[in-house]
Amino acid sequence: MRFTHLLHSCVLAEHDGTRVLFDPGTFASGFEELTGLDAILVTHQHADHADPARLPALVAANPNAVRYADPQTAAQLNECGDAGIWSVIGPGQVVRVGSVTVRGTGGRHAVIHPELPVVDNISYILDTDEQPGAFCHPGDALYIPFEKIDVLAIPAAAPWLKLSEPVDYLRAVNPRVAFPIHQGVQSSAGVTIHNSRIADMAPAGTDFRTLEAGVPTQL
Repeated sequence: MRFTHLLHSCVLAEHDGTRVLFDPGTFASGFEELTGLDAILVTHQHADHADPARLPALVAANPNAVRYADPQTAAQLNECGDAGIWSVIGPGQVVRVGSVTVRGTGGRHAVIHPELPVVDNISYILDTDEQPGAFCHPGDALYIPFEKIDVLAIPAAAPWLKLSEPVDYLRAVNPRVAFPIHQGVQSSAGVTIHNSRIADMAPAGTDFRTLEAGVPTQL
């Protein structure tokens, strides 16, 4: 499977001609130019995962792409109407998109603060015919899928996160390969510190690597 990190939590995953885009949000860059997408998947409603200003143009440029989001986000996008019609995917639901199977799991965003409401968050797992659990994009959650994951996009920094948590999450999932996402909230110095620490403490057998923004990488 080939991955292109388009900054923050926006990831393009490609397999056997199928192109799936995750979380085109406000801190992402480069997704505006994409065409030929088969699916657009949004984990939750926050603007850094679904940019309300640029999402309509992305949908218009990819009219054949299926669109899925958590229940709250789908309702909001459908009520607005500017970004087309979105289908709901929930925990345990499965859809086939070209050469991959998309599974919804998890369900809730990580707690930012006890006084703030916890919104829906769907973590996604992509299966290929050859590799179940080929990719996991958890969104803003540290949801452990309790199955073998080949490639993990790991939230490395967030207002709801401390450095020890992505380390423990990476050890719990124990993927073959992991790359950091959700670092649009950090300075360049902070990114370096967090990624170095996570890499140093990654479990044996996990290849933790940073993907160069906008560059397709076969993993």
